[in-house]
Amino acid sequence: MFDWKSHYDSLHANFPGARPFPLIGITGNFGEKGCELAEGYFESVLRAGGTPVILPPTDNADALVSVLDRIDGLLLSGGADLNPLFVNEEPLPKLGNINPRRDLAELLLIRLAFDRQIPILGICRGIQMLAAALDGSIWQDIPSPSIKHSQDLDRSYASHTVNIEEDSLLHSIFGTDTLAVNSFHHQAVREAGPHLRISAFAKDGVIEAVESSEHKSIIGVQWHPECFCLRNDESMMPLFRWLTDEAANYASARRLHHRILTLDSHCDTPMFFNQDIHFNQRDPRILVDLHKMTEGGLDASIMVAYIPQGERTPEGFSAATDYANHQLCRVEQLVKQNANAVGLARTPADLYQLKKEGKHAIMLGIENGYAIGHDLSLLEHFAQKGVVYMTLCHNGNNDICGSARPHEGEALEGMSDFGAQVVREMNRLGVMVDLSHASERSFYDALDISRHPIVCSHSSSRALCNHPRNLTDDQLRALATKGGVAQVTFYNGFLRKDGQATILDAVAHLNHMVEVMGIEHVGIGTDFDGDGGVSGLASASELINFTRRLLRERYSEADLRLIWGRNFLRVMEQVQQDRAL
Repeated sequence: MFDWKSHYDSLHANFPGARPFPLIGITGNFGEKGCELAEGYFESVLRAGGTPVILPPTDNADALVSVLDRIDGLLLSGGADLNPLFVNEEPLPKLGNINPRRDLAELLLIRLAFDRQIPILGICRGIQMLAAALDGSIWQDIPSPSIKHSQDLDRSYASHTVNIEEDSLLHSIFGTDTLAVNSFHHQAVREAGPHLRISAFAKDGVIEAVESSEHKSIIGVQWHPECFCLRNDESMMPLFRWLTDEAANYASARRLHHRILTLDSHCDTPMFFNQDIHFNQRDPRILVDLHKMTEGGLDASIMVAYIPQGERTPEGFSAATDYANHQLCRVEQLVKQNANAVGLARTPADLYQLKKEGKHAIMLGIENGYAIGHDLSLLEHFAQKGVVYMTLCHNGNNDICGSARPHEGEALEGMSDFGAQVVREMNRLGVMVDLSHASERSFYDALDISRHPIVCSHSSSRALCNHPRNLTDDQLRALATKGGVAQVTFYNGFLRKDGQATILDAVAHLNHMVEVMGIEHVGIGTDFDGDGGVSGLASASELINFTRRLLRERYSEADLRLIWGRNFLRVMEQVQQDRAL
């Protein structure tokens, strides 16, 4: 007889604390006996080092969100056909059995998990549900196949082969171009859609696997890999080890975001506040809102009043000042309207207090010193409103300094005499000097003038992308020598000169800047809603992906604490502590 009490005692002999195994939610089928799950699913997860939990089908939104707050990975199991009405189609004659208890629940679950960047593995029906939920499409019945896709043999044996795309994640997992798989389906993915790419085909061209086209942890396969483990066939275990490994990495990143303060030093979201934006909803018109900040683990954002460079006339200066005040007031109103979830911060201490209270934080900035025209007294006005930094210029020279991208006919200039007064007054008022957008001459002039460290709130590396908006290695070293910080930005044109940039380019820029400046002088300034955002880092909801990549790069928690805001806040504290208001 099995002595279960001895087993119980052994579990508590040397209690290790929380189990390190990632929690994998597996969607349950729904049959005559209620919620059911084939043994292969949870056995495969267990053997891969995960802890499986079964997710019964429910369309209760609160329950789904609660589940997703707890699991580290999602496995979509096989089962009946999708009701075509959910994808705006009528049922074709060859449609099989459908299961109305699962469809709505899983479509919601997938989309919510996708928003949260939770690793997902879809199996058979699961790959089809992935495509349906992520704006692709499926065949109700595979048209004119040349091989049999629904076999009658034991499910733990292979029945046909698939060709794997060489540059795919799936290829890196299995390390082969051709894989023998089983086959028990009559539906398949028709179009992968904008968020997925095809990674494997059957010999007759039927799509057999998809994966994320955005460098996310998503794979769907048409076959049933879980069946192989039931006869101790290890050939499919790499897929489940991938899922548990990605889930463990996701869990580590999520726990880290709970412990540290995460700050985005630059976004342009206030530009959209005149469009009836719903900041407390997941508004598709903006890249930063409360839902996306929560999903991506972003605690705080410095939202800037961006002022395009206009005529340097009394009328132009007045209009620029009015526009800056208008945008800053809109941010203040937004915070008041959502005071239960977000607060306005003026100091680093405010940020930490708001995080302690479970709230997000917004700080105020100004992008383009054109906002003060030629009136030095306006700096004190903006400082009293809580502005923590001002970018001295934008595209086009102004009365303060020359721009890295002067307007047509303008020369590359440095700091003006008035600009020198501006820097000294910002030092006195405790407002950080931001040299993003400034010309090299302006950059070095300001470093000489300022008695405080200087920031570049959203600038990347010119060594990796030769753009005048980026910083040369000499600039990076000079900035670090003076105690300043440079914040890598996610603007496509500042990460790559050709093609579309991705999260991989952003990581490469950060790595280079760390190598040149040291870990104490780098950070993150996304430029979201100012045309910032690249594949894998397309909105605030995807920022946890950056942490996950940096964990893979062997950055420590102490490093990530610095990168995610501590470096920037060190400068802010120094500047604010020395102010003479």
